[in-house]
Amino acid sequence: MSSRSQEIAEVLTRAILDHRLIPGCKLGERELSEIFDVSRIVVRQALIRLADDGLAQIERNRGAFVAKPGMQEAMELYDALTLVEQGIAAQLSERLGPSGWAELRQHVERQRQAHASGNHALADELGQEFHTMLVRLSRNRIMQEIHAQLVRRTVLLRSLIAADFDYCSLHNDHSRLIELLERRRLKQALDLIDSHHRAVARGYIMDRQVFPELTPAEALAPYLAPR
Repeated sequence: MSSRSQEIAEVLTRAILDHRLIPGCKLGERELSEIFDVSRIVVRQALIRLADDGLAQIERNRGAFVAKPGMQEAMELYDALTLVEQGIAAQLSERLGPSGWAELRQHVERQRQAHASGNHALADELGQEFHTMLVRLSRNRIMQEIHAQLVRRTVLLRSLIAADFDYCSLHNDHSRLIELLERRRLKQALDLIDSHHRAVARGYIMDRQVFPELTPAEALAPYLAPR
């Protein structure tokens, strides 16, 4: 992939993660080549990268679209996250020292304070970061990359309405998980990771969108330097 294709892929990714390009939005090669002032070949390479990351779908004779996940995909995605995090948890229960457990507890306490103060957006952000921190503490670069790719795909689901998230319960899961792992009660910890991710996956309603639909030109304007 050329450096320009990489740059375009990064801009498109940001626009998708910022919910400016919403699920199902058409990513036309001709329109994008005009927006970025590059050839369609360069755009095509960028779209292939997005498809590899699960952020776009390329359909024969129809072109590329921002991925529009359904409930089955959501369940499979969170199943994959479960498997990765269960493997990491098994390692941490044996290897992590007191400073690591303390770092996780401090993070969970920040999440609790955000929730108690009514800052639910921050509490939600910290809740997602907890899982990233858990994997980072494994110091396994490959697993971190796999987990990060899965997390990027969950961001698409954030453009769908979450109907029944019990944030207090999800926060309590994090506290309980640390306790179980530190005490090496691994079977209960792995079961908790599974039930936690299933609860998150069931919290999505797939038929409603909460972000306005913009044309690609409108959506990408904030990320482009003036010509």
